[in-house]
Order: sequence, then structure tokens, then C-alpha cells
Amino acid sequence: MSMNVPPEENKPPAPATVVTMASKLRVAGLRPTRQRVAIACLLLDGRHRHVTAESLTAEINATGLHVAGGTVYNTLNQFTNAGFLRRVTVHNEYSLFDTNTAHHHHFYDAADDRLIDIPSDHVVLSRLPQAPDDRDITRVDVIIHVTKK
Repeated sequence: MSMNVPPEENKPPAPATVVTMASKLRVAGLRPTRQRVAIACLLLDGRHRHVTAESLTAEINATGLHVAGGTVYNTLNQFTNAGFLRRVTVHNEYSLFDTNTAHHHHFYDAADDRLIDIPSDHVVLSRLPQAPDDRDITRVDVIIHVTKK
């Protein structure tokens, strides 16, 4: 997944943003390490976007901060567990992380390795199977795979 980050976005975050993100991490029970705060500043700024560990690692490295890919992946999982991100499993073990945690669905374009949001009310499911006796359905995620015409 390629991420073209405009040069103006490669500058370090403002000190107020760093303090805000560190506080947000503490409230979620995460220690605000330098790496976690840097990742939070990139991801939790209110923009809705989809990233992979690889694309985010490249984006972080472009800012001049070098963080190992494994650290980025672990942080994405921690942020997902804390409710800051949503994991979207496209196929098998391949996932992207979504900063929009509100309920919605996706188109997936494999040629561009890109997710496109679909508002939840644009997908109508008329009938779902009944969950097993000891289970409740908590969420339905729809991923529609698309290709160019």
C-alpha cells in the first residue's frame, strides 16, 4: 500500500499535540512511549484513513523518526485493542487498520491495495442467519472486492 505524504505533513507534531496524545494513551492504559506518541500523532488526528504496518512504517521513517516495523505492528494492535483503530481483514491474514471506528463497510481494490469507505446505511442486509444458541451477533462487516472495468 503506497502512502504519498505531502512534505508539509512530514514535520514533527506540535508540542500541544504530543501532550494531548500522551494523555489519550495514558487514559487508554498505554504507556506513552516516544514511538507510541509519534504513531498516535500520525493516526489519531481526526482524518479517516486506512494503513498497513508497512505503509505506516514508511510514513514514520519519512518524518525522520525510525521505528522498527514490528514495533509499528504491535502498536497498531495495541491501538486496535484500545478502540482507537479498527482492523479490517481483507483476506486470509492480510489486514489494514482503519482510523474510522464508527460502523461502516468497505470496497477493497486489490490492484491499488486500497480500502474505500461505504456508509453503513448504503448496505442493506435483509436477512442474517441466526447466531448459534450461545452467541449473539455483535457486528456485520461487509467487504466488497472491486476491480477496474
